[in-house]
Amino acid sequence: MGDVISSHLDEGKRGMITARTRAVLDEFGKVYEQQYAVALFNSVRFEIEGGGGPQSQLLHRKDPLKDKSIFSGGLYQYLEENKKWRNRFLYVAESYNISFYENKQAHDRGLQPKGIINCAGYKALSSMEEYLELINSSLPGLKAKANSSPFLKTTTRFPLILWHPYARHHFFCVMTEKEQKKWHAVFQDCVRHSNNGLSDDYTVLTPAFTDSLRLYRQSKGHYGTWDMMCGEPPQILANLVMETLHPELRDLIVPRLKGKTQQRQRNWMLISDAVYRQVLSQTRARYEALVQVCEGQRPLMEASLRTDMDQIITSKEHVFGKIRALVSPKAEQLKRTNVQPYINSILEALMEPTSRGFSEVRDTFFRELVAVSKNTLNDGGKKKMAEHMDRISMLAFHPVKMQSAYEKVEQLSLEGLQQRFDVSGQSVFVHRAQILMREQMDNAVYTFEQLLKQSLDASGGEDLCKTIQRCQDRVLKKYDYDSSTVRKKFFREALLQIIIPHMLKQLSPSFTTDLPKFQELIFEDFSRFILVENVFEEVVLQSVIKDIKMAVKEAAVQRRHNLFRDSIVLTNSDPNLHLLGENTIDWEGQLSGVETRDNTDGQNKKRRQIVSMIQLEGMPLLPYESCLEVPGVEGIPEENEGQDEDPGSSDEPCTPTESASIKNPESPDSVQEIRALINPVVEVVVPNSEKENPLLTNGTVELEEVEEVTTRVKNSVSKGDTNGLPQDENHVSLEIVHSPNTAQIKEVKENVSAIESAIQEIEIAVQENDSELLAVDSDVEIAQPSTDSKPHNYDDSGFQSPSNEAAEEEVSQPITEQLDAEGDAADPDHIVVAL
Repeated sequence: MGDVISSHLDEGKRGMITARTRAVLDEFGKVYEQQYAVALFNSVRFEIEGGGGPQSQLLHRKDPLKDKSIFSGGLYQYLEENKKWRNRFLYVAESYNISFYENKQAHDRGLQPKGIINCAGYKALSSMEEYLELINSSLPGLKAKANSSPFLKTTTRFPLILWHPYARHHFFCVMTEKEQKKWHAVFQDCVRHSNNGLSDDYTVLTPAFTDSLRLYRQSKGHYGTWDMMCGEPPQILANLVMETLHPELRDLIVPRLKGKTQQRQRNWMLISDAVYRQVLSQTRARYEALVQVCEGQRPLMEASLRTDMDQIITSKEHVFGKIRALVSPKAEQLKRTNVQPYINSILEALMEPTSRGFSEVRDTFFRELVAVSKNTLNDGGKKKMAEHMDRISMLAFHPVKMQSAYEKVEQLSLEGLQQRFDVSGQSVFVHRAQILMREQMDNAVYTFEQLLKQSLDASGGEDLCKTIQRCQDRVLKKYDYDSSTVRKKFFREALLQIIIPHMLKQLSPSFTTDLPKFQELIFEDFSRFILVENVFEEVVLQSVIKDIKMAVKEAAVQRRHNLFRDSIVLTNSDPNLHLLGENTIDWEGQLSGVETRDNTDGQNKKRRQIVSMIQLEGMPLLPYESCLEVPGVEGIPEENEGQDEDPGSSDEPCTPTESASIKNPESPDSVQEIRALINPVVEVVVPNSEKENPLLTNGTVELEEVEEVTTRVKNSVSKGDTNGLPQDENHVSLEIVHSPNTAQIKEVKENVSAIESAIQEIEIAVQENDSELLAVDSDVEIAQPSTDSKPHNYDDSGFQSPSNEAAEEEVSQPITEQLDAEGDAADPDHIVVAL
């Protein structure tokens, strides 16, 4: 791997990559410094003037994932370094970064992970066909033939792949389809969270970066949405550099790669990852330095803004009027011909799947609350209710339970509009809608918890089902209102993201030469807070924003997709709601009346996992998974292979974390095989007799009826005297076991000849193959010992300890007279009767 990278990325190419990255960042840095001042002006102005939309009816939880983890478990990971599959323990923290460890014990001990995957820009795939399609599309000159060997041999039929256009790809495998669906939902949630965009909490840094990025790409002729605006600013800048650098390196390096098509594709992936990591390290350092410089100038700029805010606003409005007079005629004509006819169709394409997704969120929330009520009623206890409430508190962040709602939005399609409006894809809108759905679900759950706690405190916990029902109805009404408000805002923003870039692309060439002269109308002291490029975009936005709002308003008036009219404002509908506490409720202590101790200060406190572990029936969960090396594709059993030999095993194959405990069915370490190797047993059934029962020779024990006499011949194999066994490998001991029936003990004497012949046959067989098991099957089961006789101390492991052997000799009564009468048929020292 290292040879491939070093041979194709020499010092010259690495120097070229560094120079290209520096050039892009220098140009971007100039735009960023300008937009930082504009973003600071807008932030201070909003702080002074105020503003905002309708008040939310649902409560918002500040830190919902505090002391929580999303998921963890074991699966197989493909290691590119040694081209082998190994069992790894994956841990998904509240940051949605995927950490993988050698085993669970390494994670529990707090060791450093083997690696961390940031899912920004990735796609989660569940089939090799999807992956090969993306590979072929990203490398048009290296398309594998239909009948060629597979790109990668997976150990099972259930792969999981994380694909990135520039960074390294990650391959995983699980044992069952159930595991695959759960892990795929978790990976999709990690991608969705990482691709959500920058945080709105940074009122200056976020708009400064996004506006700078948009203006930079527009200067290069790229208008419209961009799928690779994913992750943190350094990652987005690395994607910006790779957008132009990656195709050039591909055309330069790929023709020089050698080997088969699949090997050339894999080598190019490794080279691309090395380039991406080099660019990312450079963008991270440059962006941090750029932010530090701008933040250092912020106090002086903010002081100037607060002093001269009125003059700056007046100057901007003056320039805005001048530019609007110039741009409005062409903008209105463009809007009538190329925009207005398509607004309703775009809105309908957005509303249908989005509204179905939010409706599914409501249904999921309702079903979970109904389940809580039923379980509380059936179980009849507050303890069970506390368990259900603890689970429902993290419902919004359970990717499996939210998957049905997410799938509704994934049906969003903008085909036919992408070329006309320069929309690169619908993934930007899909991910944004899914994040809003998750936020609304969490707000609904959190509000329900607070209302339920308030009601339980007032009623003393009586009549839980009716209390749950009342709180549920209140929350659903609030959810309907907030859902309508959030969706209308989402539709307006999506329409602006689709239409504005199209209009700017059509209008910008006409006003490129005229706009710079308006900069002269701005005072020099205010020139860094007012830029004609930004004012021009605001003019274009104002020309179309009324039509967009009108389209969304008409959809609400018609009650389409359960949208509320703007005139319906539920202000102060529940004035005491926002006075409730903001802390997470301890339902066990709340319902039991006992306050539990809070150990949140402990650094080693175990985080609660949102998604439950996958554990198949019949397979215990191992506390520590070992790092297993998979021998190869041929050695991996199929789903139901090798399960019939263990009667206690499950019908389904175990998970990778559990597979470490399952022994190979051919292993000689099982108890039965060790016992067979050490003590081969031959059972000879002696025919019954109708003679009366005589007393035993010792005169102490009178046997009842004897049904049969079973003779066991053991071949004792020993390697020493440590266990008190004979050292002779072919040493034969005869043990006669009696069971109560009509036959008497003296029948043994009459059948010694049969026993002697059986012993001789066994000795011959043992000499030929002392490891072979000799057995003469009996048609009658071995009778159980009499209840009057003392029990045998038999070690079920197959080995006899010296103490156990001595105990048997004391209990057993040797029959010497009967055997001596028959001559030397058998050695009496090795023939005992077990009573």
